[in-house]
Parts: sequence; structure tokens; C-alpha cells
Amino acid sequence: MATADDSGRQDELAELVAAAQAGERDAFDELVRRTHVEMYTLAVRLTANEEDASDVVQEAYLRAWKGIRRFRGDAQFTTWLYRITANAASTMTQRRRRQRVTHIDDVAEPVDLRVEHQPEGAAESAAALEELSAAVGELPPKLRAIVVLKDVYGLSHEDIAEELGISVAAAKVRLHRGRKKLRDLLYDDHGRQARAV
Repeated sequence: MATADDSGRQDELAELVAAAQAGERDAFDELVRRTHVEMYTLAVRLTANEEDASDVVQEAYLRAWKGIRRFRGDAQFTTWLYRITANAASTMTQRRRRQRVTHIDDVAEPVDLRVEHQPEGAAESAAALEELSAAVGELPPKLRAIVVLKDVYGLSHEDIAEELGISVAAAKVRLHRGRKKLRDLLYDDHGRQARAV
């Protein structure tokens, strides 16, 4: 459910978007300032690499600036940016996979410490949240992208499929596989936690 704060923020972003669409670069710079942390966090979760995430965010904002006039407002501006960032991350991940192999043990998963972005029980279960973040980081990139975009950012199957260039059915199958893999990583066959937290 959207709060009054969320609604006010979206209204402010909508005003900035309209100004940016009219060619005001300062308005777009303000959009970048207000959304950068969210986009960077998403990029790190999708690429599992801070350096790649910085490149992804830079590319995403470049694409957004070039395409800002085509933004119709059918979805929230942040949702549109999530889609662009996910697309840029997918391109980067495919390119990097051909160039090098990164060991998942060498990658630190960022933790978004803002209380408003955590589940209600996060204060009591910070260790469980850290364990979940580590397990998400172990997922193969294709499954990780689907799980993060759907379960963390709330994008629809249709939006995910369109941005990743796959069918809606494939998005659903990958989401199912990703969630099952997470359960396997986190719990044993009897539903008990498989790892020490």
C-alpha cells in the first residue's frame, strides 16, 4: 500500500520528469540524485560486483536521459528506471561472463540499512537477512535477476520478460527455479535451517 510519503515523492519525481522531458538537464540531475542509491543497490544485486554495478548505473542513466521523452508515465518513474537498470545489468553480465569468472566468495553483498526498506522483523532477524542476501548472491545470474526484480522490486512478470528479452512463461519458470534454489540453499529436506546463522 502506498503511503502519503510515497505519493508525495512520486509527485515530486513526476514534476522533475516533466521538466527533464522539456530539456532541463538540472531536473534530470536531480532525478539521478534522488534515485541513485536505489538503482545502485539494484545493480549490485543483479551483477554481484560493485565495479560492474557502477558501470551499469552509469549506462542506465545515460539510456534514461536519451529516452526520457519516450517515458509515458504508464508506470512510476522508478519502475521505469528499474527496468532500464535491469536491462543494462543483463547486458553487462553477459559481456562480463565472456571476459572473466568471478568467485562468489569474493563478492560482498550490500545491505540496505534503511529501516523503511526492510521487512518488519528485520531488527530481530538481521542475521537471517544477511544469510538470505548471501544465498541470493549464490544464485546463477539469470535466476538472481528474476528473483531480485520480482521479489525485491515488485516488477510484474510481463515487465521482467520484456526487459530481459524472454517470454512471460520463461520468467515464471525462472522465478520458480530461483525460489526453489533459495529454499534449497537455506533449508534442509525437513524445513530446518540448513546453515548456521
